[in-house]
Amino acid sequence: MNKLIIPLVIIVLFAFKPTGGVVGKMFPNMQCEDYNGKKVNLPEDTKGKYTLLGMAFSKGAEDDLKTWINPMYNKFIVKRNSKDGDIFDVQYDYNINLFFIPMFTGLNQLTSKQSKEKIKALTDKELYSYLLFYSGEKTYKEELDFEKRDIPYFFVLDKNGKIAYATSGKFDDKKLEKISDIIEEN
Repeated sequence: MNKLIIPLVIIVLFAFKPTGGVVGKMFPNMQCEDYNGKKVNLPEDTKGKYTLLGMAFSKGAEDDLKTWINPMYNKFIVKRNSKDGDIFDVQYDYNINLFFIPMFTGLNQLTSKQSKEKIKALTDKELYSYLLFYSGEKTYKEELDFEKRDIPYFFVLDKNGKIAYATSGKFDDKKLEKISDIIEEN
């Protein structure tokens, strides 16, 4: 009887691996580039503010990443004023970094320049400063616990570059609420 329990427990532990396995770890050093070719070193260049990062490795992941752009921009970037002093209309004034990062690794590096231009053509100019591009051999699979290439991954970095929250997949209100809670607590 005991011989059966141990393998079953091991299988259950691996089958239900938590998505936040990287929480509490420092975000790995990653050099990205903005539209103008300026280098941005994560997390070094974002220290001092909370930083939200959305990363996509494939066209499928990029499509899901796009579901996050407007809600994240509207929640954390757009400045709102309360109207008529109504306390329910008060919005937090977030002072954060927000970046969406298409990741070009392996063979995808060969098309990164064309893909960057295509993304630029399809993106509202107002969002240019929130897009970074990564092109390189390193996939960050182990460091950031990426399991699938076809879903986007999101990270909240604290002011020192440590991962405070991690999630993946399409946008949903519960994930946004969790991100807001983490930032508002600090």
